[in-house]
Amino acid sequence: MIFSHFVSDDSSSEEEPTVDLAKQRRLLRSVFDPLQLSNQAFKKNFRVSKEIFVDILAEIEPKFPPVKGKGLKPNEMLAAALRFLAEGSYQNGTGNDYKIAIAQPTFSVAFAKCLNIIEETLGNKWISLAMEPDEQQDARRYFYSKSGIPGVVMCVDGTHIKIIAPVDDYDQHFNRKGYYSLNAMIICDHLMKIRYVNAKFGGANHDSHIWNVSGMDNFFETKHRRGETAFNLLGDAGYPSKPWLITPKRNPAPNTPEAAFNKNHSLGREIVERTIGLLKNRFRCLLGARQLHYTPVKATQITNVCCMLHNMCIAYGLEEPSSDE
Repeated sequence: MIFSHFVSDDSSSEEEPTVDLAKQRRLLRSVFDPLQLSNQAFKKNFRVSKEIFVDILAEIEPKFPPVKGKGLKPNEMLAAALRFLAEGSYQNGTGNDYKIAIAQPTFSVAFAKCLNIIEETLGNKWISLAMEPDEQQDARRYFYSKSGIPGVVMCVDGTHIKIIAPVDDYDQHFNRKGYYSLNAMIICDHLMKIRYVNAKFGGANHDSHIWNVSGMDNFFETKHRRGETAFNLLGDAGYPSKPWLITPKRNPAPNTPEAAFNKNHSLGREIVERTIGLLKNRFRCLLGARQLHYTPVKATQITNVCCMLHNMCIAYGLEEPSSDE
């Protein structure tokens, strides 16, 4: 069990002074280094490789204030944050390879601090719509081979991130599927890299509305007007049809060119569905079976950080986790 409280074998442990419990937790942390795990066990517990962990730590560690007295070290906070993102639960884990003794209130503070620093430090570096010419060429080649549609470099889709009922604007977060959520708009490329994420809107908002207010329509339209007419993306019927946003034909008759176009369009757009599936399978705090017990603002931040880590996993060549990990 991950982040489990230390439990004494003594039946009178309920009366144990808090200070002693804190000392025991510090002792447990001091004798266990997650980097001593096997590579397989490390990836199972944290969903990233040791190399990624070390590189993230090197970038974010200078942003942490000096550790005072009994405080958690940056590597302990990073390990705790990654373990939560991987599993979506403070108390329970899928395996027994990794254990860290942190009290719930301490974890909450450390988690918030770590998320802030990761998002601030890594956000612009790991999520970007900018594509080099060779990347664009590879993307257009991929999407044309799948769909027969020229000039496509990315795909867009929305996905719901389940959250608890928020205190404010709860009606904006109650989606048509009957639960509270964020409707996260994700744009990906042919390599399943997430090029843009907007998880600021509640689940009651339609995909088309999020597209229109996100600034993405202006971004792609500007490129189109500058002559970059081969920098387009595919979206499903929930998005508005634009020269730069290619959507399916409406109500095509069977066995018509329009129906064939829709079939090919769907084949090209499969990559964004796979990307979202991989993101949620890797960082299971986002899975529909889970529920983020945080405010919408914090849930948005969690989603953003998961997308950054997802891109790092792809860049570092980390294989997809199996369904039973």
